[in-house]
Amino acid sequence: MNVPNKIRVLVVDDSAVVRKMIADALSRDPQIEVVGTACDPYVARDKILELDPDVLTLDVEMPRMDGLSFLKVLQQHRPLPVVVISSITQQGSRAALAALEAGAVDVLAKPTSAYSVGQLGAQLANSIKGAAAARRPVKPAFALPAAPARFTGGIDSRQLILFGSSTGGIEALREILPQLPDGLPPICITQHIPAHFSRAVADRLNELCAFQVREAVDREELRPGVALVAPGDFHMTVTWEGDRYHVRLTQSPPLHHCRPAVDALFSSAARCAGRHALPILLTGMGRDGAIGMGELKNAGATTIAQDEHTCVVYGMPRAAIEAGVVDRVVPLHNIPAAILQTLSARSATPRTEISPPVEPRLGRPAATP
Repeated sequence: MNVPNKIRVLVVDDSAVVRKMIADALSRDPQIEVVGTACDPYVARDKILELDPDVLTLDVEMPRMDGLSFLKVLQQHRPLPVVVISSITQQGSRAALAALEAGAVDVLAKPTSAYSVGQLGAQLANSIKGAAAARRPVKPAFALPAAPARFTGGIDSRQLILFGSSTGGIEALREILPQLPDGLPPICITQHIPAHFSRAVADRLNELCAFQVREAVDREELRPGVALVAPGDFHMTVTWEGDRYHVRLTQSPPLHHCRPAVDALFSSAARCAGRHALPILLTGMGRDGAIGMGELKNAGATTIAQDEHTCVVYGMPRAAIEAGVVDRVVPLHNIPAAILQTLSARSATPRTEISPPVEPRLGRPAATP
């Protein structure tokens, strides 16, 4: 029976135990109704026609037909928001990323016997709600030019580029970063992502970019021409120590139910980088990033947010825009050019020292430059 105002979900997984765990976890949310389950894509096909769900959860490793093949068929003939729930093995991580490239909205780690059902419910419910609100972003009707081999603008040791993203963010990053040249200031990326999947994301981006992309390691130095991705389940913050930026990884309590959280990164950068930081807030559900972006704007940074029409979920950028802390609202395909223009404009401005940072809320205090 159709329940009005609820998000109708079909759970697809070959494991009866996992199907029950997912269904039980989702049933605790009053805004979600599990309308059915399926043990493989063939059963799922019939259930989709019968039950007309709003969102599908999909395993990628199943008998008779794998989830990735089913997803491609589904997106071609009956587009439906899909949340992939994959194992945290290397093979599972690669399959999950392939599913995102094929049109899945989000990816979560498959629950195990050691996985907290309460934690699963909160994360999965948020992902389902994001998927239900998702839409296919508008793409430009022209081919993007190849990125220049190397950034020719001037940079100094204080410049820093920051990305924050959630639902739809992996694909947004996959479009933006390959359009950027080598030789840019250090880049820090916080994407809402489960533990163990972040390395696969970094490895995939590294294959596509002119510069190095890797998963961050606690206390490592930030260097020009290198992008660091926050590991899943760790906040990533930045500090200024000696004459270099360093990253700190902590498991402080989640912010906005997220770890890593964009606000953790942005707020730390406001304290130690100030006007030298360039924050970009991309597609995602919720409000994460708006507070930190406000702190960066108050510190003199130029702030950029993705526009509504190219967002998969227009939540995080909207929160920052409505708070009045965004200087430039830019379509996804124009963000690389906006980054280079802003960096060039900054390099033409005489350098001024920023105030010494105050003690951060996350991680240890940053040293005074």
